[in-house]
Amino acid sequence: MRDEESGVPPDFDKVIHERARLRILIYLASSHDAELGFTDIKRDLAMTAGNLSIQLGTLEEAGYIQLRKTYMGKKPYTGASLTLAGKSALERYLNEMESMLTLLRAGRK
Repeated sequence: MRDEESGVPPDFDKVIHERARLRILIYLASSHDAELGFTDIKRDLAMTAGNLSIQLGTLEEAGYIQLRKTYMGKKPYTGASLTLAGKSALERYLNEMESMLTLLRAGRK
């Protein structure tokens, strides 16, 4: 978060700030389902399998999502779910973004 008195913009979480990862976290957070499948995420966010796999790995390594690998019938299935740490980090990120916008708007007056 930024210091309200100093007017210094926030330093965003670099894991979340990357566009693809931010889209994934928002997609997971806004879903009614606790877990979403790799194929659904790939399709709905129009990502390649390779890029999605890398981004999910980065988010998992940061502790922001949990991946579950299993089989559905005879087909492999990877499910992704947002962790409590991921929810908190996304909320912090969005609050920081709001702070930055407030700072920008205040500077324009």
